[in-house]
Amino acid sequence: MVAYSIRRLFMLIPVLFGMAIIVFSLIHAIPGNPAQMILGQHATKESIAALTKQLGLDQPLYLQFFHYIRDLLSGNLGTSLKTQTPINQEIWPYLCATIELSVVALIIAIIVGVNAGIISAWFQNSWFDYIAMLLALVGVSMPIFWLGLMEQYTFSIHFNLLPTTGRDDIRDPVQAITNLYLIDTLLEGRFDQFIVVIKHLILPSVALATIPMAIIARMTRSSMLEVMRSDYIRTARAKGLRMFWVVYKHSLKNAFIPVLTVIGLQTGLLLGGAILTETIFGWPGIGGYIYDAIQSRDYPVIQSGILVVALIFVFINLIVDLLYAAIDPRIKY
Repeated sequence: MVAYSIRRLFMLIPVLFGMAIIVFSLIHAIPGNPAQMILGQHATKESIAALTKQLGLDQPLYLQFFHYIRDLLSGNLGTSLKTQTPINQEIWPYLCATIELSVVALIIAIIVGVNAGIISAWFQNSWFDYIAMLLALVGVSMPIFWLGLMEQYTFSIHFNLLPTTGRDDIRDPVQAITNLYLIDTLLEGRFDQFIVVIKHLILPSVALATIPMAIIARMTRSSMLEVMRSDYIRTARAKGLRMFWVVYKHSLKNAFIPVLTVIGLQTGLLLGGAILTETIFGWPGIGGYIYDAIQSRDYPVIQSGILVVALIFVFINLIVDLLYAAIDPRIKY
């Protein structure tokens, strides 16, 4: 497994290099001059030309790409054209916000989705099975922006139970240590702020969890039905084992590999696809950060943001592959 892990890590190099080429080419195909966006509509041609030269945007594309790859190899993500701040420093709070939201959403999706799929398979063709699969179909089909707005109207405006936007109370902001607010509040011993952060997380995480929850539920049900028809499951039941242990100890472990694959894919999609949720709930995540960079033609931020998300996605796939062997000892690398 160690040799396999090392090989997979080396495979990251061509993947990320290819991603860098594609992203660089597509971004520079976007019409518009970043210098014009920074200086505004009333800027003179001379000032635009001077800023373009200062930012190095007048150089040939191959030279710009060479400088970008050189900086990446040295661990430097570059400098934002708009704020003139090193991206290494600027991107971290946004990335942490998205990670925190995605992890909470994924936990909700796994707990609810896996158990709904198990119970649906356990009581196949029951009223619970029909209702759960109907809700799963609705969850996959429901637009996140509509669900987010309905959550805000119901729980924030109508019942006034949960906050509408943001990560914390602006009147008593969290002291950022790791920029993961759930951890930071516990490190500071501020349990009142911890509750406030959880309240801010509930609505966006539930909205973001809806689609992966539905997909995980349907995959779990399908995989469990196949495993529960196996001979060893019938043998276990014939021996008098309680149905709970047959399902959760024997069936789930053997049915979990396809479910784990879906969870890995959905984790990557959560990190990269949270922009709608972040926009609706005013969540300061990396999706909104990259979107603002696209609006201002901030090339280094766009390139670095996409590469960071791609790197996380590839690492998640590696972790999923390694977990296969832990779940099913028959799998060898």
